Amino acid sequence: MKLKRCSVAPVLMAAWWSAMPAAAAAPEVRIGSKSFTESVILGEIVGHLVESAGGRPLHKRELGGTRVLWNALLRGDIDVYPEYSGTISQEIFAGRGLRGDDAVRNALAALSIQVSRPFGFNNTYAIGMRADVADRLGIGKISDLIRHPDLEFGFSNEFMDRGDGWPSLRQLYGLPQLEVHGLDHDLAYRGLESGSIHATDLYSTDAEIRYYDLRVLEDDRDHFPAYNGVLLYRTDLQERVPEVVDALLKMEGRISAAAMVEMNARAKLEKVPENRVAADFATSNLAVKARVRDEGTAMRLLRRTGEHLLLVCISLSGAVAIAVPLGIMAARWTRGGQLILGCVGIMQTIPALALLVLMIPLLGIGGPPALAALFLYSLLPIVRNTCAGLQDIPVQIRESAAALGLPSKMRLRLVELPLASRSIVAGIKTAAVINVGFATLGALIGAGGLGQPILTGIRLDDVGLILQGAVPAALLALAVQGLFEWVERFLVPKGLRLKGEVDP
Repeated sequence: MKLKRCSVAPVLMAAWWSAMPAAAAAPEVRIGSKSFTESVILGEIVGHLVESAGGRPLHKRELGGTRVLWNALLRGDIDVYPEYSGTISQEIFAGRGLRGDDAVRNALAALSIQVSRPFGFNNTYAIGMRADVADRLGIGKISDLIRHPDLEFGFSNEFMDRGDGWPSLRQLYGLPQLEVHGLDHDLAYRGLESGSIHATDLYSTDAEIRYYDLRVLEDDRDHFPAYNGVLLYRTDLQERVPEVVDALLKMEGRISAAAMVEMNARAKLEKVPENRVAADFATSNLAVKARVRDEGTAMRLLRRTGEHLLLVCISLSGAVAIAVPLGIMAARWTRGGQLILGCVGIMQTIPALALLVLMIPLLGIGGPPALAALFLYSLLPIVRNTCAGLQDIPVQIRESAAALGLPSKMRLRLVELPLASRSIVAGIKTAAVINVGFATLGALIGAGGLGQPILTGIRLDDVGLILQGAVPAALLALAVQGLFEWVERFLVPKGLRLKGEVDP
C-alpha cells in the first residue's frame, strides 16, 4: 500500500506542474452582469471575446442591480461589466452634475475605472402601457398620465429609487398616482398583461414591447437621458492583459438597436440559451470563433447541487461550533443569557436578502458573503434550543449530579448535554432546513447553488428552469431533515427518545 501511494504521488506532482504553464497562459478575467437578459447576453459576448484573446472568462451572472456591480468593480471582485451611459451619469455619479463624456471619463479614471465607447444602441428607459388600454384612455405621452390619478403603476425595484427613476419622473411631470409598487422587471410585463398594473418602466430594446403589444409613451419633457451601452473595466485589466482589452473594444459601434432587440427576443421569447445567442452574434459580427459548451442538464444540476451543499455544510458547521457554546453560556449566565439570545434574535429578524446585501461591502460578492449570512441566520435556532434544553433539566437531577461530586465540566459533559441533546439536535435540524432554503438566495450575489436556475427561470419566464432549482432544493431539505432524524438516534440517549423509536 505504501509503495502504491509513493508511485502515485510523483504522477500527481508531474500533472500539477505541467498544468502550471497552461494556467499561467490563460489569465482569469471576471465578468459581471445584471439580473436582466440583455446584460447577461452582453456579459456572454464579453466572455467569448476574452476567450478569443487567450483569457479565461469567469462570468458571474445576474448579480443584481447597478450598485452591486459597481461596488464589485471598485473592490476588484469583477474586472469588467456592461453598463449604460445614462446610468453612469444619473445613478453612479448622481448629484455630481457631470456633463459630457469627458467629465464622466475623468471621474471614472480617478477611481481607476475605464469606459469604452458606445456599442451602438441606446437602451433608454421608457414608460409603457398596453396599447388597448392607452387607446381607450387616450394616453400617448407621459404627461397624459396626469389626467388619470387612479392608474396603478408597477416599476422595477431599481427604478423606484434611482436618481433618474420614479422620484424624479414624478416630480418633473407632477404625476398624482399613489398606487405605485416595486417589483421584478420581468414580472412587470406579466402584470401589464393580466391588468393588475397599468404602466411600468421599459427598456427600449426589450423584445416584450412588441410581443405584448405595448405602447411606449412619448417622453414629452425629455426626462430620460441617453442610455448608450458601454463597458466599464478596471484600469489594471489593461495593464495585466492588454490583448484582452483590445478584444473587448471590438464591441464599440458594432451592436445596433435592431441587433440587440433580436438577441433579446431569441433569449426571452424563443428560449435560446444566452451563451448560444452571444456566440452566434460574436461569430457573425465580431469575427470571433465562439464555442458553446453545454454541460448538459444532469451535470449542471449536479454541479449546482454540489455548490448548494457546500454553502450549507460550511455555514452550518461554523454555526454549530459557535452556537452550542453560546447556548451553554446563555443557560448558565442569567443576565448575559438574555443579551446573547437578543443578539442572535436580531440577526434572524433581518430579511434574508438584506442580510446578504449587507455582507457585500465587508466580504465582496460570491461565496464568502453568502456563507457569512447563512452562518448568522443559523445561530438563533441552535442557541435557543441549546439554552432551553439545558434549562429544562429538572433541578433534582442537577442536585444529584452535584451530590456525586462531579466537577462542573464533567456534569455538563456526562449529564446535562446528553439530557439536552434532543433539543440541541432539533435546533441544528431546524437551522439546516432553513439554510437549504436560504442558500438559494446566494445566487443573487454570485454564490451559485440551486438558486441560479430559479433566478434564470423567473427572468426568462421558464417554469422548467425554475423547477430545476426549486424541486432539488425541496428534496434536499427533506433529505437533510431525514439525515438529522437518523443522526438523532446516535446522539440522543435511548431513554430520551420518543416511544416507538428503535436503535439504528
